[in-house]
Amino acid sequence: MTYCVNPDCPVPENSDSAEVCAACGSPLLLNQRYQPIRVLGQGGFGATFIARNMSLPGTPVCAVKQLRIASANPQAIDRARQLFEREATTLGKIGNHPQVPSLLDYFEDERQFYLVQEYVKGWTLKQEVKRSGPFDEAKIRAFLLETLTLLKYFQYQEVIHRDIKPANIIRRSIDGHLVFIDFGAVKDEVSQTMLLSDENNPNTAFAIGTPGFAPPEQLGMHPTYASDIYALGATCLFLMTGQSPKRFARDPRTGAINWRELIPVSDGLAAILEKMLQPQTTLRYSAAALVINDLQRLNAQATIATSPSTQQPIQPPTQPPTQQPIQPPIPEPIAPPPMPPAAIDPSLNPDFPYPGNSFTELPPSTEPTPAARSPRQPVRSPHSSNSTKKWKSLEQLHAEQNGDRSTDDSGDDMPPLDASNLTAARFHAPSSGSRTSFSSKTSDDERVTVRSLCRAYSQGHRDFANCNLSGADLHGIDLSEINFNESKLIRTNLSSTNLHRADLSQSGLSQANFRDANLTGAFLSYANLAGADLRGANLSSAHLSYANLNGANLSGANLTGARVTPEQLSQAKTNWRTIMPNGKRGLFS
Repeated sequence: MTYCVNPDCPVPENSDSAEVCAACGSPLLLNQRYQPIRVLGQGGFGATFIARNMSLPGTPVCAVKQLRIASANPQAIDRARQLFEREATTLGKIGNHPQVPSLLDYFEDERQFYLVQEYVKGWTLKQEVKRSGPFDEAKIRAFLLETLTLLKYFQYQEVIHRDIKPANIIRRSIDGHLVFIDFGAVKDEVSQTMLLSDENNPNTAFAIGTPGFAPPEQLGMHPTYASDIYALGATCLFLMTGQSPKRFARDPRTGAINWRELIPVSDGLAAILEKMLQPQTTLRYSAAALVINDLQRLNAQATIATSPSTQQPIQPPTQPPTQQPIQPPIPEPIAPPPMPPAAIDPSLNPDFPYPGNSFTELPPSTEPTPAARSPRQPVRSPHSSNSTKKWKSLEQLHAEQNGDRSTDDSGDDMPPLDASNLTAARFHAPSSGSRTSFSSKTSDDERVTVRSLCRAYSQGHRDFANCNLSGADLHGIDLSEINFNESKLIRTNLSSTNLHRADLSQSGLSQANFRDANLTGAFLSYANLAGADLRGANLSSAHLSYANLNGANLSGANLTGARVTPEQLSQAKTNWRTIMPNGKRGLFS
């Protein structure tokens, strides 16, 4: 079936072979390539359709969002066009993140504006709760860590989502990661709540957000970064109860939601949620990074506690917190909770109120990295040329480099490799089911060496961000899904190493040896790969946005589906054996 997008069409359904609508005569192919096949949702300001891109082999599906302009006022149309172009720019920037739908195209047709985005297949969290029941505390903590990392990225990009709710978060069926969807109209600080308002009606404005999830200042048309944090806290209430927060009673003095007696969670998590849900912005977390810090501290307390009574809960503030500058995002990979069974093709979002459900843009920066899968589950990519390779375990590497010497857990009798190049980093023991991280705080007796990396990785730890392993020999081993974000791996030997879905974004990788390595789905955004040897490496579906490839050797590398621009590739060395992102060999691309 082909669907007519004319909002006035009385019978929009047409046959697949039709070129014009039988009922209204409108052309059915948008921009000469997109064939709408089903409506996902529509409202007073627009609609969302599933469409097929008829210009590409296999006619892949995508999501087409239509902004309808009801006014014939030229000034209103010009304002709509500016808004549309601003939205496209912001979505293009934010869409570099693997947990945000990519912007594929945008165009104007017959005074209607269209955005084409990646179609995300999976359940919304609203659907997941209805099918599988409420979340427990462990799943809420995992949810918060993953989504707060995304919020941290948005805030570093100076963007406010302004409509976070369970219906706007999808658990992607292919990998179980959470994806923020439904990015509506983008507005700057001056016009953040005005959409196509007529000059003769200056009071025509729209508060953006969903009642129950949007905080008071947002409904008063003054959203801040803290508004998204409130909405995320309100989303947690829904996930734990299946009820909209607007159904909860409120404190008549403060306006705070009275939820504590209804939801059984630990005092520590309750204190964090209470601070996220403070009606006053001065008492609420001002940045996602601050919530992450408290959540990690709570998890660390749970690790060392001998009983629940020994945990010290985080107290809600009694005075305004100190505002801290937003730092560049450092991802906190987590294992996603189990996916609901038999995921189908639910919509991106059945609602499309363009003046609602919106991002606010206020300029540019970096693309952080995604959450990793559960520990100790190396993944073999079906597209990897190395998929049948047997990688050495870290214990085997240990034995090869250090002989059969035995030692106690302290490892004092085994000197680190390349100790002069290794940066100190503190290691925290993990709690059950949680991930472990190396933080930037250091001590002289706790350094990331090849040995400590081996031991920690074999115990299920994956987070080694900000470490320095320059010059180390890590060739031929399994390091799938490891987090080396912002690390130094200059001249490190990673040849034939399994780095499937590894996080190497923002890392120093100049002159590193990745020859024949498995980098399928790896995250290398903003990495410095100048002079790196990537001959024969499998980079299928790798994320190389803004990576420095100057002088990198990609001869014989497989870049099928990789996110990389022709400009980047022009700086690297390729040959006829190089498989380009379009799947063709170098000479035929």
